[in-house]
Amino acid sequence: MTAVDSFKVGRSAPGLKKIVVATGIAVAGLALAWLVLTGKPQPVPSDTVAALKPVVAVLEARPQSVTLPVKTQGTVEALRAINLVAEVAGKVQSVAGNFVDGAFFRKGEELLRIEPDDYKFAIARAESQVAAAEQRLAEERGRNRQAKREWRDLGTAEANTLFLREPQMKAAEAALKAAQADLAAAELALDRTVIRAPFDGRIASKYVDLGQYISPGSPVADVYASDRFEVRLPLNSSQLQKLSLRPSPTAKLSYPVELEARFGNQTVNWQGVIRRVEATFDRQSRSVSAIAEVDQPFETATDKPILTPGMFVQARIPAPEVSGVTQLPSTALRSDNSLLIVGSDGFLRRKTVNVLSRTDELSWVMGLATGERVVRVQTGILVAGMAVDIATGSGSGEEN
Repeated sequence: MTAVDSFKVGRSAPGLKKIVVATGIAVAGLALAWLVLTGKPQPVPSDTVAALKPVVAVLEARPQSVTLPVKTQGTVEALRAINLVAEVAGKVQSVAGNFVDGAFFRKGEELLRIEPDDYKFAIARAESQVAAAEQRLAEERGRNRQAKREWRDLGTAEANTLFLREPQMKAAEAALKAAQADLAAAELALDRTVIRAPFDGRIASKYVDLGQYISPGSPVADVYASDRFEVRLPLNSSQLQKLSLRPSPTAKLSYPVELEARFGNQTVNWQGVIRRVEATFDRQSRSVSAIAEVDQPFETATDKPILTPGMFVQARIPAPEVSGVTQLPSTALRSDNSLLIVGSDGFLRRKTVNVLSRTDELSWVMGLATGERVVRVQTGILVAGMAVDIATGSGSGEEN
């Protein structure tokens, strides 16, 4: 080896060393990366958790035959209520002791009297006119008889009516009738100075009193008959369908109804009879009123409050028996009259029913088969097609 070759080998040895070192580092890095990637622990498989199903309480449907009363309400009114008015003018001369608000009276009883002097004077003048008319008629009849005798003495069988004074006699007869009519009118006016009760009743309000001047047509008092009251009970088409109210021109309607009202902690009942149904439906409420009447409302036990016009009452009208009715809690129904049924497969399905009656607590429906499991309480999370579990102990029977 020459000196030149020795020099080249001496210079290339450090470069080779660097290459070897770099290659070793690269191999070590790759080995470390491989170890990191291949040494990662594998995921351990775990058991799948089953989805939780809602738990619902159910009720088994048991359709039965039931009698559901129709419930409605109304205001008590008098069957006959009038505004008593004066028919003649004058000053009130006297009033009865029971001519006060709320007092009772009997038919024909004097309630107040108007001063009669002017009407007595009118009767006296009318009697004078009658006497004058009678005198004139008597004179004309006498002249008629005298004219007949004179004409007969002349030997003529027929005479004209003017000679016999027949027109004058007819005029006298008419004048007498007019005078008698004036006398009857004066006597009637005098009789009207006494205002009497037209029926057995009660004074609702009075408008005049002793010494007050009143004119014809002036209101004296508001009165109503006390023998019979009535209550208009609105019924919708569904309620009418339950009842057998069939008005007829040949048969009188007579359908029992129970009325009740609360006085503090006491509930008082009255028995009435539906005797009429209004002839037309109300165009706004789409209802028609059945008119219940209560006879002799004031003839009650002493410890029972009196039924009075203006009183608001609840009414229960018995309806014919209906079969295939299921009683449910009202919480089972949706606003669209549908409910949820739990099928044999454990899934919910929606069913629409016919609601006959409903209160805050209970509902009576038609359209359910015996044994169908009805969800007792509707919630926002329950929808048709959802799988559910039935709560232990539910579905044992009908809601009471």
